[in-house]
Amino acid sequence: MLVQPFGKRGIYVMNSGDFACDCEVIHPEVLEKVNEFMPSGERLAELALFLKLFGDFTRVRIMWALSINEMCVCDLAVLLNITKSAISHQLKLLRDANLVSFRKNGKIVFYSLADEHVGSILEQSMVHISE
Repeated sequence: MLVQPFGKRGIYVMNSGDFACDCEVIHPEVLEKVNEFMPSGERLAELALFLKLFGDFTRVRIMWALSINEMCVCDLAVLLNITKSAISHQLKLLRDANLVSFRKNGKIVFYSLADEHVGSILEQSMVHISE
């Protein structure tokens, strides 16, 4: 496929005969507008990795449970019928991504969602798939 760069951030113009479009770019003002607000490739890669964490059934179940109430690993394991080791592994991934936080009460560690944004993402996603 032959492409030619457009703009300072590397938007590409498809040429005639490409499988997706058989025309030249006819709306350069649209491309310029979108290019102006398009995040960098690095930021979009970060976003993709962030969203990937929401692509795992177990992690979504953990986050959904934590959106209702803070919980310890043992409670999550019983609720989700998963080993404590598996829960701990998933919680580490979620902690590393700043999606969950924890607090200690003696020897017990309670997990919760890191902030209201995480709950909003889950809630809005559920609304979207329910439409």
